[in-house]
Amino acid sequence: MSYTDALKAIKKKDFSPIYLLYGTESYFMQDIKEKLEKQFALSDGTNVSVYDLEETPIQEVIADAEEYPFFSEQKLIFAYHPFFLKAKPDKSAVDHRLESLEQYAQNPAAWTTLVLLASYEKIDERKKIVKLIKKTGQAVACQPVKEWDLSEWIGTLSKEYNIGLEDTVADLLIQEAGTDLALLRGEIEKLALYAGEGSTITLEMAEKLVSHQQTSSGLKLVDALMAGDLAKAIYIFHDLIKLKEEPIALVALLASQFRTILHVKLLKQKGYNQAKMAEVTKVHPFVIKLALKREAHFAEEELKHILFLAAETDADLKQGRMEKNLAFELLLQQIATIRKKARMV
Repeated sequence: MSYTDALKAIKKKDFSPIYLLYGTESYFMQDIKEKLEKQFALSDGTNVSVYDLEETPIQEVIADAEEYPFFSEQKLIFAYHPFFLKAKPDKSAVDHRLESLEQYAQNPAAWTTLVLLASYEKIDERKKIVKLIKKTGQAVACQPVKEWDLSEWIGTLSKEYNIGLEDTVADLLIQEAGTDLALLRGEIEKLALYAGEGSTITLEMAEKLVSHQQTSSGLKLVDALMAGDLAKAIYIFHDLIKLKEEPIALVALLASQFRTILHVKLLKQKGYNQAKMAEVTKVHPFVIKLALKREAHFAEEELKHILFLAAETDADLKQGRMEKNLAFELLLQQIATIRKKARMV
């Protein structure tokens, strides 16, 4: 079951006696956890138990699950780190008797919702216990959102907050927040609170409200320089200075952006696809996607020249040979000049 389908079922109060949340997207796990607590109205902690299976045997958790709750008709149990579900479980001094969980999965208590949170990239779906949980409960994949699914996910969130978004607003959100789902939700919630339910968010409105991230500002600098727009590049730089960003850090940021573009360009020449590029560079696929859009605008030698200038500026700053802001503005001017010459050829 997907995260979205799980939320829809929970919202309809169509609960499963056992949930297995697995994957590396902690935001999804936390959101499902909070939604369950809200639906059971257990936010005060009454009849909510939390266990760490790296410290507590599963049979103790099952004993709690089978015990009838006090003060309410339902209880929630969250059990973290069920490492025994991995293909190669970690060594542990804890003696887990999995037969107790297997027996429970076949006949779970009607008054308990047991949630196993396996924050691992993979679990062994061939294991008997995983198959049993899928039969009587729900196994929910909590994997990171792929960059090509971000627009759809943003659309789902905007419906949740009952607002509409212009297409350009979704692009702006992706540029600023990337695949940080918590950050995306926070920005959409902010827009919804500002505009009110039923409103449509315009690009002009979003640009005033959406928080700017350092990485996206680096991309904006690259785009301004790519267009040879020195005035815009300097404006962005001054904006970053107001946010207390240091010129020496901005040189490194700018260099990393151009270095990624060069790396992507070279890998593209070798026939690498986007997924392979991300694997080789150890860079997020979304960043690779953005670099691919930009690399066609630069010649290889041009990118190498820009990186050389960035290295010189970095040395000037670290050795105190130039005033920091002046040195960075000079770097921007040099890059803009290179771009203008390249566009004239």
